[in-house]
Amino acid sequence: MGFAVSRQLSRAVDRNRIRRRLREAYRAARGAAPASAAIVIVGKKRVLDMKFAALVEELRGALAGTRQ
Repeated sequence: MGFAVSRQLSRAVDRNRIRRRLREAYRAARGAAPASAAIVIVGKKRVLDMKFAALVEELRGALAGTRQ
């Protein structure tokens, strides 16, 4: 499991906040992830504006659609 956030987001504070939100959303949606898969999640700026529940649901849907 890995998280990547581009440096095009100029402020390190925003990049770190995106990373933290994605990490917590992954913890909440971990059950939908395949057991033996290497996954990299790329954070975008819109993660900062999303409600946390919506972020978890979107991540859960994306994880459920991945194959091993």
